[in-house]
Amino acid sequence: MNRYNSLYELMGGHETVARMVEAFYPRVQKNELLSPLFQRDIGPVMEKQIQFLTQFFGGPSLFSDQHGHPMMRARHLPFAITKEHADAWLSCMSGALEEIGMPEDLKSHVLERLSGPAHHFVNTASDGGNES
Repeated sequence: MNRYNSLYELMGGHETVARMVEAFYPRVQKNELLSPLFQRDIGPVMEKQIQFLTQFFGGPSLFSDQHGHPMMRARHLPFAITKEHADAWLSCMSGALEEIGMPEDLKSHVLERLSGPAHHFVNTASDGGNES
C-alpha cells in the first residue's frame, strides 16, 4: 500500500490539477473539432474543470459543493458529441499531461481513468445520427 489515499494526492493535488487544466484548454481552443463546443471566455469553464477533476480524482468535493451533483452526461447532452470528439478531448489531455511533465505510468493511469467518462458523453454517431 502506498502513502497516498487518492489519485488526486498521487498526482500532486490542486497544483497539478490546475496545471493540467491550464495546459489542456489552449489545446482545446486550437482543436478544430473541439473549439466550437466551448465559449470564447474559457475562464469559467477552466475553473469548473479544476473543481470537477479535483473531485473526480478523489480530492475535495469542490464541484458538488458549488454546483450540485456533477451529472456530467446530462450537462453534455445539449452538444453533439461523437467518438471523434471524445478521442480529440483525450488527445488534448494527453498532450497537456505530457507538457506538465507527468510521469508516463501516472499519465497512462490518468488517461485510462478519463477515457470512460470521455466516451460516456458520446451522444451522436459519427454520421450525425443519435447514439443509443
